[in-house]
Amino acid sequence: MVRIAPSILAADFARLGAEIDSIREGKADWLHFDVMDGLFVPNLSIGLPVLESVRRYTDMFLDVHLMIREPGRYVERFCEAGADLVCIHAEADAEEGIRAALREIRRLGKKAGLALKPGTAWDAALPFIEDVDLILVMTVEPGFGGQKFMSQVLPKLGFLRETLDGFGLECLLEVDGGINPLTASLSVAAGAQVLVAGSDVFRAADRAAQIARLRGGNN
Repeated sequence: MVRIAPSILAADFARLGAEIDSIREGKADWLHFDVMDGLFVPNLSIGLPVLESVRRYTDMFLDVHLMIREPGRYVERFCEAGADLVCIHAEADAEEGIRAALREIRRLGKKAGLALKPGTAWDAALPFIEDVDLILVMTVEPGFGGQKFMSQVLPKLGFLRETLDGFGLECLLEVDGGINPLTASLSVAAGAQVLVAGSDVFRAADRAAQIARLRGGNN
């Protein structure tokens, strides 16, 4: 089953509760939560206080994507704030720091994810493959919403899907960036199981219908 995870980054924060209700009623599976530190990526976004508030408001699965340097410094706090899954970037620290952070997330009873930038080779995930529950393949450069889907990243999904299946690992593949019904279909065909969509969902007049379009026949 393909999961749809609208990104809160594209929501109207003046009416955030209603925005969350709209995607839940529209049959979204997860809520994607983007955290940026202005260092790892050239932008700032929301953090712990907003996550804590969202956790109190909803019991939706919260998929927290940390676009921050040395994420091991903060994974415990994001787990405690209500994340169900914490995803960190392979490029954000040395290998030993990334491995320690992933294991800490799991020790705290949460799902651990590893994100790869568009230019990062698929095999950068291999050292961590037994420590993750999800691999996020970025199909835009992380840091800003509304970018165009980078189709040249699709083969990376295929290589990862083949590798995960070969090892018999139950690890989800997620894509984030420029997702619409067309790019969603291409991503699923390449092996994706979780689709992050921000603008395409939150700018839609009928969010339930748009979520259904993203899911397509992959129910």
